[in-house]
Amino acid sequence: MMSILVSLLLTVRGCVRSRAALQLEVLALRHQLYVLERSRSRRLGLTRSDRLLWVWIARVWKDWRAALVIVRPETVIASHRRGFRVFWTWKSRRRVGRPTVPLDVRTLIRTMSGANPLWGAPRIHGELLKLGIDIGQASVAKYMVRHRRPPSQTWRTFLTNHVGQLMAVDFFVVPTATYRLLFVLVILAHDRRRVVRVAVTAHPTAIWTAQQLREAFPWDEAPRYLVRDRDHAFDGLSLTAKAMGIQEVLTAPCSPWQNAHIERFIGSVRRECLDHVIVLSAAGLRRVLNAYVEYYTASRTHLALKRTRPYRVRSHHRSPDLSWRFRRLAASTIATNVASRNFGSPPSFDAGEPSIDRDTSGGSSLVIGRLDQRSSPTPTFTSHTPS
Repeated sequence: MMSILVSLLLTVRGCVRSRAALQLEVLALRHQLYVLERSRSRRLGLTRSDRLLWVWIARVWKDWRAALVIVRPETVIASHRRGFRVFWTWKSRRRVGRPTVPLDVRTLIRTMSGANPLWGAPRIHGELLKLGIDIGQASVAKYMVRHRRPPSQTWRTFLTNHVGQLMAVDFFVVPTATYRLLFVLVILAHDRRRVVRVAVTAHPTAIWTAQQLREAFPWDEAPRYLVRDRDHAFDGLSLTAKAMGIQEVLTAPCSPWQNAHIERFIGSVRRECLDHVIVLSAAGLRRVLNAYVEYYTASRTHLALKRTRPYRVRSHHRSPDLSWRFRRLAASTIATNVASRNFGSPPSFDAGEPSIDRDTSGGSSLVIGRLDQRSSPTPTFTSHTPS
C-alpha cells in the first residue's frame, strides 16, 4: 500500500508538467520498481491492492500493455475477471430467505410426532394452526421424528422376483434434420427383453400416451407391474393402468438406474442406429425404428439372455445366414430413397432386408430382397440397378 501512495504522490507532482498519458506511464513504471524492490523471492508478491490498481489502470488507459513489465497482460485480465465474478456473487447474494422456525416450535413438533406415531404432517400442521402457530406443512414434515419402519426388499430383489410380470415404459428424444424434436415411446418386457411397442409423435400428450398403453395390451395381456419415471407425459396413465389392472411402480427422482433395462435398450438404439442416420420426418423415423426392432428381437444376441435372441424362432429348416442383416440400417435408408425416386413409393419387405452388392462392372447395384423360408433357407433377391 505504501508503494501505491508514493507512486500517486509522484504522479500528482508531475501532472502540471506533462500530459496525463505520460504521467500514467510514469506511475506504472515507478510502481513496478517498488514491487521489484519489495519482492525478494523469484515469484512477485502482488497484493490485492496491487491488482486493483492495475485493473483501474487497464480501465482508464488504453496503452497500459506497453508499460507492463513485471507481469503478463493475461494476469491483469484474469484479475479483472475474478473481480467481476466476486462482484456479481456479492450482488446476487440471497438477502431474504425463509424465516427460521423457533426452537420451541421445533421441539413441540418433535414431541407431538413422537407421542403420536400415526399422525402425519397434515394432522400435526392442523393442530399447530389451532394453537395459533403460523408454519408451513413442509416445515412440519422436515422437523418430524423419523419412525423406524420394517425392512423391505431391495430394488434388485423386486425386479428379480417379478421379472415375468414387469413391463417398463420410457420416452427418448430424436432430433430431425430441421432441428425439430420427435418423441419415441418404448414399452419393453423384462423377461426376454421383448420390445412390446414403439410409437413416435411430435406432441406426447397424456391422452396419446394412455392410448398407446391400450393398444399395446388390447385384451388380457396386461402385465402386473409397469415401471416408469415421473415424467409429466405419464400423468394421464394412472387411470388407464388402474382400469387395466396394472400397478404402476415409480422410480426415484433422477434415478435412471432403477429402469436400467429400457435405458439399456435406448442406448443400444442410439449407438447402433440413430447415431448413423439423419431423420427427416416422423414417418421416416418410424420405419427406421421398426427395422431396428425387428433386428433387435430376431437377430441380435444379448449377454443377459446367454447370447440368445428375445424371440425363440422354431423352424424345421436351418437358420439362414444373417450376416447381411448387420448392414440393414444404411442399406434400408438407401433403398427407401432410391425406390421412392424410381418407383414412386417406398418398397415393402416381409422378412428380408435390402443390401448393397458390387457387380463385376465396378458399379453399385441396389438389391431388394425377400427371405423365403418356406422353400429354401437361402434368401432370394430381385436386383435393380439405379440410373
